[in-house]
Amino acid sequence: MPQLADRLTELAADGQPITFPALGLDPDAVASQAGDVAAGPFAPYLAEAVADAYNRSDPQWQPAATAFPTGLAAQHSVLHLTASMDALLHSPAAAKALGKPLTTALLDGLPDRIEAAPLLAAARLEGAVRLAVAEAVTPFKLWQTLEDVPTDGPEDFLERLPRLLGLTLDRWSDEDTIADTVRTLLQQLTHDEATDVDAMFELGCDLLRRALSSPDIGTVTTHLVQARRQFETAAQAEEARHDALTYAAVCDAILAFGRADAAVINRAADQITDTLTQRQAWLHRAHQPEWLQPRRSAEIAWHHLVLQLRAAATALQDDAWMDAWQALNTVLAAYSAARTVCPLGDDTGQGLALLVQPAIEDSFLRQQAFLAQLRRAAQETDQHGARGFDTAAASALLTAIETAAQRETSPAASSNANDDGSDDDDPGGAALGRLQRLAPTLLLQLQDQALSIAGAVDDQQLLVLEGLAHDSDVARLKATDPLIVPTLDRLVTELSAHPLFTGEVRQTFSVLVEQTLLFLKSRSDLTRTNLVGSAKKGEPAPFDYRRKPEGDRKPVEADLQRDFQQWLQKGPLHNVVLVEPVDVGMGRADVMAHFGSLRYLTEIKQDATDNDPQYLEGRYLTQAAEYSNTSAPFGQLLVLDLTPKDDTQGNLRVDEVAWTTTHRPRGATTDRAVVVGIVAGNRTTPSAYSRK
Repeated sequence: MPQLADRLTELAADGQPITFPALGLDPDAVASQAGDVAAGPFAPYLAEAVADAYNRSDPQWQPAATAFPTGLAAQHSVLHLTASMDALLHSPAAAKALGKPLTTALLDGLPDRIEAAPLLAAARLEGAVRLAVAEAVTPFKLWQTLEDVPTDGPEDFLERLPRLLGLTLDRWSDEDTIADTVRTLLQQLTHDEATDVDAMFELGCDLLRRALSSPDIGTVTTHLVQARRQFETAAQAEEARHDALTYAAVCDAILAFGRADAAVINRAADQITDTLTQRQAWLHRAHQPEWLQPRRSAEIAWHHLVLQLRAAATALQDDAWMDAWQALNTVLAAYSAARTVCPLGDDTGQGLALLVQPAIEDSFLRQQAFLAQLRRAAQETDQHGARGFDTAAASALLTAIETAAQRETSPAASSNANDDGSDDDDPGGAALGRLQRLAPTLLLQLQDQALSIAGAVDDQQLLVLEGLAHDSDVARLKATDPLIVPTLDRLVTELSAHPLFTGEVRQTFSVLVEQTLLFLKSRSDLTRTNLVGSAKKGEPAPFDYRRKPEGDRKPVEADLQRDFQQWLQKGPLHNVVLVEPVDVGMGRADVMAHFGSLRYLTEIKQDATDNDPQYLEGRYLTQAAEYSNTSAPFGQLLVLDLTPKDDTQGNLRVDEVAWTTTHRPRGATTDRAVVVGIVAGNRTTPSAYSRK
C-alpha cells in the first residue's frame, strides 16, 4: 500500500499544491494513516490537504480529514504543531469543522504536559486560544483551562503565557468572569522574573482598552495614567521594548490633548515616530507569527491618530489660518477619529472621545474666529463639496458647542454655580473634573489632597504641577525594576491615606521606602557578593548574618543594622541623607535617616519565634511607632527572621515581605504609619535542599 507520508513528501519536494486528490490514494487508505501522520513530522503537509478539502467543500475527503485532530493530540514537536495549526487556521471552514475536536486534543491533559514538555504545552494553549478567538469553537473549555493554569510552572511555559492572556483580553475584555481571571493571572506573572515585563505590557494594554470604553472622564484619565505607568515600567526594565515606548507615548499624547498641551503632544508624536522606526529596523526580516500582526497594526493606527491630534492642536492654537478650510479639515479629522479609531478591540471609542472632543469644543468657544468659520462651513456646504469636507462632523461639533454655550449662559446654571465653579447639586464636581482633565497624574498620586491644591492655583499653575508629577512618576520608574515598582506603588498608595503624607514628607519618605525595598530584594539573593561589606580578593569573607550558623558566631540585630546603614550610605542617597546608628551600646539597633529637618527611624529587630505579620506587629509595632513622636509620623521596622528553615519552606519575595501598617498610641489623635520589612535569616542554600 502506498504510504501517505511518502506521497506528502513527494508533493512538497515537487512544489505542488498538497491536496488529497493529488496524493493518488483512496480515501480509506488516507483515513487509516492520517492519525499516525498527524502525530509525526509530516503533520503540516497533511494539515494543508485537510484545509484544502474543507475549502472546496469536498465531502469525499472530509471523513478522512476528521482523523487529523486525534493524531495531532500525540504530536511531540512544537514546530510541527505550530505549523499545522497555521495551515488549519488559514481555512475558516476547516477550523470551524474541526474546532471542537482540535480544542479537545490540544487542552486535554495540558497540566501534565506543562511540567513534562513546557514549550509543547505553550504551543497547545496557543492553538486553543487562536481557535477560540477565531470563533471556530465556543470559548468555555478554554476559559476553564485558563482558570487552572499555574503561574509557578516551568519558565519555558510561563514566558509565552502573557501574550496569550493578552490576546484573550483583546477578545473577551467585556466578559467580566474570564477577564477578571486573566487580569489576576497577569498580576501574578508580574512577580516572576521570566514574565514580569510582558505581563506589565499586557496589563497596560488592558488599562488602555478600558480607558477607551469608559463612560466617565475620571475613569478614563485614571486608566490612562495607570496604563502609561505599566508601559514605562516595561520599557525601562527591558531593552528594545519599542512597543511599550510607543504605547506610553500614546497615553501621554491623549492626556496632553485633553489639557491642550501642544508641546507634549509633539514630543509624544516624535517619540512614536522614532520608536516605530526602531522597531521596524529591529524586526527587519525576523519571523513574526501572523496572529501577532493585529498588535503591530494597532501601533500604526495609534501613530496616525497621534499625528492627527498633533495637527489639530497646532491648528487650534493658531491665531490665523492661511487656509481655514484645511485647518477645519484637520481639526474635524481628529474630532471624528476620537470616536472611530479603536486599535485595541474596543468598539465604542467613547473614552477617547470624552477627552478629545471636549478639548476641541472648548478651543472653538475660546476662538470666536474659528467658531465663525465652523458655522459658515456647516451652513454653506456647497462651497466646499469638492474638498471632501466632513460636513456631518462639522454639524455635530457645532451642535455640541452651541449646547455647551447655552448651558454656560443659562440663568439656572448661573444660579446654581458657586464661586469656585462647582454646582450645588454636584459639590466639588467641577473641581474634580478640572483635575481629571488637567492633572490626572497629580490626582492619582495625591487623591483627595489634590482637590485642595487645585483650588489654590490657576490652570497654568496646575499644568506645571501635573508636569512635575508626571516627570517624578517616570523618573521613579526608571530608577527601579519591575519587581520593585508594583510593590512601591502599593505601599505609596497605602501611605497616601495618611493626611500628613504630603509635600516634603511624601518625597523624602517615599525615597527611603524605595531604597528599603531594593535592600530587601538584594538580601533575598543568598550570595555573599551582594553584601555591602563584601571582602575584596584575598580578604576573609564577611559574616553573613542571613545564613544558618555553622559555628559559635550567631546573627544579631546589629548585623542587620550595620548592613542596612551601609546600604543607605553607599547608595544613591549618600549625598542627600545623613544616616547614623542609634543607641547600639544600650542594646537597641536602629538606623536614623535625616533629610534636613525631617528624620525617620528604622527600628531593627530579630525574632526566632514567628514571622507572621500579625505576630511581628503585635510584638514590635508600638516601639517602632514611638520614635516618630517628635518628627513626621512615619517610620520603618526591619525584622531579621531567624525562624527555622528547611526544604519544605520556600523563601518569600520582596512583595510578600513588605507592607504598611499603622499604630495610634493611647490618647493620641494621629496615626503613626510604619513600613515593615522582613529579612530572611537562618537560611541554607537551595543546593543543600537538592542534596537531601
